[in-house]
Amino acid sequence: MFKDTYDVIVVGAGHAGSEAAAAAANMGSSTLLVTMNLQNIAQMSCNPAMGGIAKGQILREIDALGGYSGMVSDTSAIQFKMLNKSKGPAMWSPRVQSDRMLFSQHWRERLEQTKNLDFYQEMVSGLIVEDNVVRGVKTSLGLEIKAKTIILTNGTFLNGLIHIGDKNFGGGRAGESASFGITKELEDLGFEAGRMKTGTPPRVDGRSLDFSKMEEQPGDEDPWKFSYSKETKPLKKQRSCWMSYTSPEVHELLKEGFDRSPMFNGAIKSTGPRYCPSIEDKIHRFADKDRHQMFVEPEGWNTVEYYVNGFSTSLPEDIQYKALKQCAGFENVKFFRPGYAIEYDYFPPTQLRHTLETKLVEGLYFAGQINGTTGYEEAASQGLMAGINASLKVQEKEEFTLSRSEAYIGVLIDDLITKGTEEPYRMFTSRAEYRTLLRQDNADFRLTAKAFDIGLASAERMKLMEDKKEKSEAFVEFFKNQSVTTEEINPILEAKDSSKVDQQGKLFKVFARPNITMDDMRKLESVEDFIQKNDLDNEVLEQVEVQVKYAGYIEKEKLNADKLNRLENVKIPEHFDYSVLKSMSFEAREKLTKIKPRTVSQASRVSGVNPSDVSVLLVHMGR
Repeated sequence: MFKDTYDVIVVGAGHAGSEAAAAAANMGSSTLLVTMNLQNIAQMSCNPAMGGIAKGQILREIDALGGYSGMVSDTSAIQFKMLNKSKGPAMWSPRVQSDRMLFSQHWRERLEQTKNLDFYQEMVSGLIVEDNVVRGVKTSLGLEIKAKTIILTNGTFLNGLIHIGDKNFGGGRAGESASFGITKELEDLGFEAGRMKTGTPPRVDGRSLDFSKMEEQPGDEDPWKFSYSKETKPLKKQRSCWMSYTSPEVHELLKEGFDRSPMFNGAIKSTGPRYCPSIEDKIHRFADKDRHQMFVEPEGWNTVEYYVNGFSTSLPEDIQYKALKQCAGFENVKFFRPGYAIEYDYFPPTQLRHTLETKLVEGLYFAGQINGTTGYEEAASQGLMAGINASLKVQEKEEFTLSRSEAYIGVLIDDLITKGTEEPYRMFTSRAEYRTLLRQDNADFRLTAKAFDIGLASAERMKLMEDKKEKSEAFVEFFKNQSVTTEEINPILEAKDSSKVDQQGKLFKVFARPNITMDDMRKLESVEDFIQKNDLDNEVLEQVEVQVKYAGYIEKEKLNADKLNRLENVKIPEHFDYSVLKSMSFEAREKLTKIKPRTVSQASRVSGVNPSDVSVLLVHMGR
């Protein structure tokens, strides 16, 4: 029925588990994906969308590394938007509205077409661990399946408890049972566990809504896509989302249920996501606001089900219904299901290495919400990295990690294992020190060669990236070397209210002006001729525009990153004894002993460690 011993067993088939299984199998490891329901692979449990601020960058990084989330997002998208286009390119963030059912279907199809990957539907109830080394898993039917490495991606299912008003019941998400047994086993092994919560809004019948009372939110006129591959294409048609608002009347109605709310009556004691609060939390915390936005999002091409983004709640269902009916366009609303909150177990991620392998048990990896994160993209990126490293471990190859200056994924994992988290962790561009380097447009330049070297990104992906890079660099050189006369350029500058030039000069200098775009440059015959002769596509044109306009910023960040990486190269021995550093503060010694940072740079980011503590460490290490 099963192999004698799998190289990798992945427990859970959400976004983290799906990426983990795909990565491990594609790198040649015999892999088993175990999940409680094979019909719900990569289920979008919350909003039917991928990407957004910082999350879009992560998704493009997953794609550049050879993961599947970007391609599945493209093939199941019903709307595409590039957010923050009015700001600099470091802030541009792609986002798609997805067809929920297509997304899960396309993920399953890709996984079933992946070599080296087996599937099994059952609950994993425990682990087989000998001498702090993982040996396999136990199932609820009493089966034992052997493995060299195991990746736990249990999402919200570990002892999951669903709350709707004063009612609560066990569950991993609506309509699905919780998972039991693993938390206690891990605690018995010495792991520290905690509880977190997340929530979801009501799903409603679009036929009962009056969209004429809402503001339409269409997709981009010229949509792009997530994947760098040629396998997927931009959308030709799109579905709109809609925007409505709450009101003071709505807020008063919601307050009527606060005494029955698990958030306020003590039934929920765990911490929820700060940046995606429930509607009752928003009313409580932002009492001065008269209204809050609600994005009304279609769940797919051929369904009338809508997701009410911004109205996440665990209030009693009668209160949810009464309040939502007072919102513009919702006067005759019909529910498909009410909103709810869910509490679940997680394990503080300071118990992990950069590879996402646990420090306590060799061969055991954690990825996704089990590490205290929230969001599909954050989970998927962890699953990808865990799958890569579990496979490399089995193959006895060097581990694969990303630094903070190489990827948002590197920032995410470093934040988790260095600082930990006591509330659901969500990625933001502000968390990255080098966001001008970590743009969504250059993730392939940053990461595809690395993925190719470890056997994950294909030769075709590598060739695509090299071709794009070669064309981009050649076009930048063209702008640096090509001169333009005053007669050619001044009419273009005048039309853009930009000061005219009084002598011939290089195009690079003119193009670097903030208000001059690639479209303006293409009015010059020499530029358009170069584009046509070299068959340059939109990705190359965008890449070149960013490199020309932000050359100074990019160079400055590269220099700063190089300085940081010098400390990244100063390794700390794994069993370093911080107790001998009497000049270091007690708090720093305590935190560093617990976290066990791998480098001096990581040590400097540990909460409670100050610059003088780092100096003591450097002196002791002979630096």
